[in-house]
Amino acid sequence: MSLDLETLKNELNPEQYRAVTTTDGAILIIAGAGSGKTRVITFRIAHMLDIGIPQSQILALTFTNKAAKEMSDRIKDLTQRKLQNLTVSTFHAFGVRILRQDIEKLGWRENFSIYDETDRTALIKECGRELNFSPDAMDIYKISQLFSNIKTGRKNWETANDMYRQLYECYQEGLKLYNAVDFDDLIVLPIKLFREHPEVLARYRERYKYIMVDEFQDTSHQQYELMHLLADKNVAVVGDDDQSIYSWRGADYQNIVNFEHDFSVTEIRLEQNYRSSNTILEAANGVISHNTNRKDKKLWSGNGDGKPIEIFMPENETAEADFIAESIQGIAMEEHRKYDEFGVLIRANTQSRFIEEAFLENNIPYTMSGGTSFFERKEIKDVISYLRVIANHDDDINLLRIINTPRRGIGRAAIQAINDEAEALQSTLWTAIQSLIKAESSPASEALKEDLEAFAEIIEGHRQKLLSGRGLSKKVRELIEEIDYKAYLVSEYSKSEKAVQFKMKNIEYLLNSMEMWENDPDNANPSLFNYLNRITLMSRDDGDDENDKGKVSLMTIHASKGLEFPVVFIAGAEEGLIPHQRSVDENGGDVEEERRLFYVAITRARDKLLISSCMKRRKMQAVMECTPSRFLDEIPANLVEYHEPQKELSAEKTRDILADMLKQFAKPQAPTA
Repeated sequence: MSLDLETLKNELNPEQYRAVTTTDGAILIIAGAGSGKTRVITFRIAHMLDIGIPQSQILALTFTNKAAKEMSDRIKDLTQRKLQNLTVSTFHAFGVRILRQDIEKLGWRENFSIYDETDRTALIKECGRELNFSPDAMDIYKISQLFSNIKTGRKNWETANDMYRQLYECYQEGLKLYNAVDFDDLIVLPIKLFREHPEVLARYRERYKYIMVDEFQDTSHQQYELMHLLADKNVAVVGDDDQSIYSWRGADYQNIVNFEHDFSVTEIRLEQNYRSSNTILEAANGVISHNTNRKDKKLWSGNGDGKPIEIFMPENETAEADFIAESIQGIAMEEHRKYDEFGVLIRANTQSRFIEEAFLENNIPYTMSGGTSFFERKEIKDVISYLRVIANHDDDINLLRIINTPRRGIGRAAIQAINDEAEALQSTLWTAIQSLIKAESSPASEALKEDLEAFAEIIEGHRQKLLSGRGLSKKVRELIEEIDYKAYLVSEYSKSEKAVQFKMKNIEYLLNSMEMWENDPDNANPSLFNYLNRITLMSRDDGDDENDKGKVSLMTIHASKGLEFPVVFIAGAEEGLIPHQRSVDENGGDVEEERRLFYVAITRARDKLLISSCMKRRKMQAVMECTPSRFLDEIPANLVEYHEPQKELSAEKTRDILADMLKQFAKPQAPTA
């Protein structure tokens, strides 16, 4: 369709129209929940192309691959053009793009690898062993958070725990040694590059004349800094301070204030909500108005009042799970709804177990999101790394991942020797290993030679098997048995037998799915290479949506952001869960972010919202009394129906009710006028 001004006027409300057609200058678009934000962004870019702005000058930045893909697809639909030169990207993918071009200026090689959380953890543990840190002092989650905070400037060593300073230096050196960067580097290093090499920055500023940032309230200081360096004057940011729920990830909605300070800003507010009934919006407005640190706005809807919000007080988490499962079945029947019209939102992953059990018992198909993706789990990555090195000896990163997993005496000093050899030969690590084993005057000790030889034999021995003939899963199973991966897990997780079982179960699942894939009649060539290509393409944050059709979505509130469902359940609306105790303790009693989280949960609902708050809940081994969340009292009372827990009726009482009903039916009915 042509996006002339008349068409736009018909398609958009006045505020949306203003946001779409104001293309020059700095614009802050405050987009409330369900106000058509994606529509505004896509129409805006389509309009810019329509008035002759070249694709190559536009850069749109967002947070997930899914959002970037959706945005690109919609713009293509609107403009009916191929968009090869338009850059719609996540911040991190854009960072990778900058580094691929110029990272050599910072001392890395261009084929650098990107370490995810699992790789990062492995490197921190390795540094800890090298520096003789006791395993008890290694709270990996905390250390990982600290390193991220140091790297991104959220903390400095004066305010942080200085004992980890050496560990951090070792971690940074390790990254350099392995020619790797971590996720934080994807933003931090481009900033460093732009500051130290103004000519590189000038090249990008020259190219991208128009910049747009989606979900601006989720940007970190660093992401803001990157945008600020790039942006000349035409920059539009879209966000909602009431939906800022990622401070733990470094998001800082103060950036909205910084933006107003750094640029001469035009502000446009989108307050008409197209998603929810008025009742749901009034509830959301009632809750969020208790926050003091926000821009004042009131969402309104033209969708009518809709149904009251229902609050249930089940006895415990088992009763809560049963209530959710039975309600879903009841509403699905009564209102002819499909299972994928239901969203069940939880604050913490620990809540999912009871609900999942109730779904399984009642044959309700569901999908769980917001946990660790299968291919990100350490045990799965280890197996896949073996397969990648078997398929391609020169894959240094995967080689480094497995060379000492399970442990075979090849520590940091040995890896340093292999790296030095690779440097001297200008070769990959595999070639360097062969040289150390075979060379007469090898710097490697006899013991190291033996260890390296044993490793090379495993790779070579399985290479011949895996690259020929069929029966991939069977051969991979033999490999896992030969390296005795289970014994390695037992030594790594000596305190938790459960963890070992869980991880072996995951490997079993991998082997079964591999077997299904190779036995698929449509699969003409079930080779190792094809299998590895297939997994690489299973992207990080884009689950296989096709398989989720017709299923209830069970997810954390964080994972639900940006989604909507006709019917939403919020489970566990209790003090200690929402607001979460950890958040209350860490923020000195400040619950504003938790309230924003509750606001996000409410505004996912289109037609119907049901909230449950347990009277008791199991904590560790004890059963604790629960207090309903303070946020429930902030919902205006006229919008709510409270349901007390149903008491078991005695046989006598049931008979009385039945007799009463029969009497009613027996009465002659008055004719209706």
